[in-house]
Amino acid sequence: MKVLNGAELALFIKERQAKQVRGLRQAYGVFPKLVIIVVGENPVIDTFVRLKEAYGADILIDVEVLRISQESISETLSRANEDTSVHGIVLQLPLPDPSQTDALVAQIAPEKDVDSLGGSDVHVSATAMAIDWLLNGYNVQLKDRSIAIVGRGRLVGAPLERLWKTAGLSVDLYDDTVQDLGTELRKADIIVTATGVPGLITSDMIAPGKVVVDAGTASEGGVIVGDLAPDVRERTDLTITPIKGGVGPLTIAALFDNVIAAARATVPKELL
Repeated sequence: MKVLNGAELALFIKERQAKQVRGLRQAYGVFPKLVIIVVGENPVIDTFVRLKEAYGADILIDVEVLRISQESISETLSRANEDTSVHGIVLQLPLPDPSQTDALVAQIAPEKDVDSLGGSDVHVSATAMAIDWLLNGYNVQLKDRSIAIVGRGRLVGAPLERLWKTAGLSVDLYDDTVQDLGTELRKADIIVTATGVPGLITSDMIAPGKVVVDAGTASEGGVIVGDLAPDVRERTDLTITPIKGGVGPLTIAALFDNVIAAARATVPKELL
């Protein structure tokens, strides 16, 4: 088994980012800031918010977490959009009332939409970027390979499909409408799963020697789990992300890369 350890790659990225932030602060007086808006209680969301706060502190990016009601989101977004000290805005999903999601994420100013929730092309989705970094960092060949993405969500599946198809890669996207997921996945060289359904992907769905990236997150018994069933991790022939430290650390790193880019974009070009 070859393990795709995103935590190791994230350490190198964090070192580079810390230098970039120091440069922005010292040379241009720009202090990058990220606002995270959280509604309700969700153990998965709370875990990732804490990790983002810690990561920001490590590289001197101010992270402000606003825990509010869903009724207050629109007003809060408006204030954050207008606040010139704020460079990035993240609205943590899912919302208690998901019917408002499209309208609310569309309200985030594109230049501050560092999670690319609104679908603009100013920033690349952090998780999509993380998965691309992870595979490239371990020299996994994507060109001329059959790639399957399981899950059509706005955070992972949809933006990753867009990113890779734009790069000319062969990608098939599957959701819960597919009739026989196992048959389709056994044809794939690379499988990326991001459904949030624990144990959805079982060993019999994966052909020998393939690459598997588990980007699914769900809470099960108070523990964050992915989409892979335990029998997948018993295999020794796969190139695979670990239970912890795979996509997650790189997603946070990618998010802060977007925050740094957004902060840098506020510096007048003649000063750069």
